[in-house]
Order: sequence, then C-alpha cells, then structure tokens
Amino acid sequence: MKRLILISACLAGIDCKYNGGNNLKEEILKLVKEKKAILVCPEQLGGLATPRVPCEIVGGGGQAVLEKQAKVMNKNGEDQTTCFLKGAEETLKIAKLYDVRTAIFKGKSPSCGSGTIYDGNFSGNKKDGDGVTAALLKNEGIRVVDEETFIKGIK
Repeated sequence: MKRLILISACLAGIDCKYNGGNNLKEEILKLVKEKKAILVCPEQLGGLATPRVPCEIVGGGGQAVLEKQAKVMNKNGEDQTTCFLKGAEETLKIAKLYDVRTAIFKGKSPSCGSGTIYDGNFSGNKKDGDGVTAALLKNEGIRVVDEETFIKGIK
C-alpha cells in the first residue's frame, strides 16, 4: 500500500483558514480525490475556532515555540501558544497513525509554514523559520514542504 501524504486542509478547499476561507490548490485537491492524502488543520485540532484572530510567532520560529522560547500571539495580543502546541501534537498523532513520511502544508502559516513564516509583527513581512506543527513533524523525521514547492516539483 502506498503511503499517504498529510495535507493542510485549507489547500484542499476546506474553509478552515483564520478568516473562514481556504487556500484551494487544484494540484493538491487532485491528491485528495485520488485518495492519496489525509487532511488536517492543526489550528482547529488545537481548539481554535474558524474564523479566528490571525496569529504569528513572536520571538523565534516553531522550534523556539516547542522549546518554550517563543510564543504564538494573536493580533489582539492574546497568547495562543497552548492551542498551537496541542494542534501540533494531535497532528503528529495522526501522522504516526498513518505512518506518514511527507506533509504538504500551507506556507508562511504559524502552524504549517515550512522554511518561511511571518515575522511576528503582523506587518506582512516574513522571516526564516517553520510553523509549530511543521517544526514538530520535521523533528520526527517527516518531510514537510509548502504548497508552492510541491506544485513547482510536479510541473
């Protein structure tokens, strides 16, 4: 049996994005329709509502959050770190349950971003780093790529 890929649910058209919308990518939806993927939204798994106040990592990246050296704050100044950590742990449980080795996650997200995330100032600026869930999965040996990297790789 072929291994399944873990995918950010918003990339398959599920309305779980912070603003209640989605980030549909047809190339990724195709994987779901072919039954090659499992959809997750770490932020919903962590207990956050949809829609929700936008969040960014302050003081580092996802690895720093895992090490309790940075926090995930929403735009109103409320600490959402606990929800992001819970969502990452629940996502990891799903990945282990299905023996997932690859994840395609939403780029720049404080949960799912891989390699680049927003800088924590809600300014639209970016910095190097991973989201909390992406960092945890990478620590477990799971390959995480963003949607743009995936799509470039198939074209």
